[in-house]
Amino acid sequence: MAALPAPRENRLLAALPAAERDRLLPHLKAVDLPLGHVLYESGARMAHVYFPTSGIVSLLYLMQDGASAEISVIGNDGLVGIALLMGGDSTPSRAVVQCAGHAYRLPAAALKEEFERDSPLRPLLLRYTQALITQMAQTAVCNRHHSLDQQLCRWLLLSLDRLETNQLTMTQELIANMLGVRRQGVTEAARVLQDAGIIRYRHGNITVVDRSALETRVCECYSVVRKECDRLLPFGQ
Repeated sequence: MAALPAPRENRLLAALPAAERDRLLPHLKAVDLPLGHVLYESGARMAHVYFPTSGIVSLLYLMQDGASAEISVIGNDGLVGIALLMGGDSTPSRAVVQCAGHAYRLPAAALKEEFERDSPLRPLLLRYTQALITQMAQTAVCNRHHSLDQQLCRWLLLSLDRLETNQLTMTQELIANMLGVRRQGVTEAARVLQDAGIIRYRHGNITVVDRSALETRVCECYSVVRKECDRLLPFGQ
């Protein structure tokens, strides 16, 4: 059997001093994040938070007609369930696994206890929340003002930043649901990138072959989000 990822593979947990991390360790449980698995439904009470160590979780807003659009992506840089620290036990968004991986699940009560202890976890999670809000705001701007090609480039780069590989397992239909657009548009945008030798797409697997070329095509929204994350959460710097 493959060894389970260590909690330190999540950058928030790795950034904590040893004493604070050790207090959380007995409460952390390693869980799988299978593709398409829903961690929270819109409006449902959240009993746990998740620290991904691999894979990516998307936060989606759902419309009454069933349509959806992604507002943020969370990987090994963050925490799924930040709404618990904002005074609410639920959120109108849905959390769904967009790239399979693993996470450490923590009971909401244990997180709140550590947060209220005024430990180093509090300022760390507050900075992470600010970075997440920046990502959400920039996503809204991007979806309104930039082309689908640019949105797809932004989505790919944000996903790559949260993975240890240049490969994503993701169908074009799922990408269309994330971006809130028609599948045909995603197919055409992906074909342009593939014809340019930037990505390879086959049977639901996307491989980014030339990241630097992807960065030349993306809109300013990616750099805004990346710079703010680096400023607020200088992991490894």
